[in-house]
Amino acid sequence: MWFKLAVVALVFLSASCSAKESEPTVQVYSRNPGEFGKGNTLICYVSGFHPPDITIQLLKNGVEIPGSIQTDLAFEEGWKFHLTRYVEFKPQPGEDYTCKVTHMGKPPKTFTWEPDM
Repeated sequence: MWFKLAVVALVFLSASCSAKESEPTVQVYSRNPGEFGKGNTLICYVSGFHPPDITIQLLKNGVEIPGSIQTDLAFEEGWKFHLTRYVEFKPQPGEDYTCKVTHMGKPPKTFTWEPDM
């Protein structure tokens, strides 16, 4: 077990030494076209960032939605990383759904879901 952790630590250390800091690219969308009152999945896909010090929150009217799930951290070409956070939701008229991303302790950026309605 300790060997596995040591290998993972070396991979991240190597990535940190060879990659430049990169701001994340964020996409907020739903699994199905947005329809008021109908169950759906809100998805926030964050990619192309380095280092992997990042926090992703899904919000409804500025309040974090409980029960969201985040995928495992994965890396792309050039030691840039990507993550997905998602949650089941049922959009209603007048509600605001956003993805708030904080990278490297910098001020967070908020991205709004635009329903297809």
